[in-house]
Amino acid sequence: MKTDELISLLTEDAPVRVRLDRALGLALGAGVIAALGVLLATVGLRPDLAQAAETIRVMFKIGFTLALALCAGLLLFRVGRPGVAPGGRVRLLAIPLALLVAAVLLELAVLPPARWVECLEGLHASFCLFFIPTVSLAPLAAILWALRASAPADPGLAGAAAGLAAGAIGATVYALHCPDDSPLFLATWYALAILIVTAAGYVLGRRLLRW
Repeated sequence: MKTDELISLLTEDAPVRVRLDRALGLALGAGVIAALGVLLATVGLRPDLAQAAETIRVMFKIGFTLALALCAGLLLFRVGRPGVAPGGRVRLLAIPLALLVAAVLLELAVLPPARWVECLEGLHASFCLFFIPTVSLAPLAAILWALRASAPADPGLAGAAAGLAAGAIGATVYALHCPDDSPLFLATWYALAILIVTAAGYVLGRRLLRW
């Protein structure tokens, strides 16, 4: 049997899809719980989280990372299956990215230029780059474990989607602690940290998800 025929048969196998969806759902849930556990066991929640959550900046920061995690998760459920192209789900990622660009432009418009660098640098840029990938390790490991039995058509793409979802989960969890609320900070340091996890997922996917 040719490889293309085998992939087609796997794609048409409904139980495979159901098992993958269930495994990914469990992996994502376990990853979120583990990431929250790491946060609470180490740096903890932001002391003024209840009050800060009422501000537009914090609401946007958490909302953006949640939206990115959701879009990456939807992409993951598609590219994790054998012989299935990403299709239009890749374009879903444009929604949170467009919102982030709009927020950055708005902040640049309302803040004096003298404060731009201050907002971009924030208070904890280096810790952000360290902690988001760290807290993303458990979600990434869980998602890759769920994908190992699914034989994705493009292991690198599936791994990158896993890394993007894990990085967005880690960013959402870290946002519950982080005092840096500027969209400029979000677009720079959060985005870079998520890209690091995405790149790690791509590399690991190519190694671990090949069949």
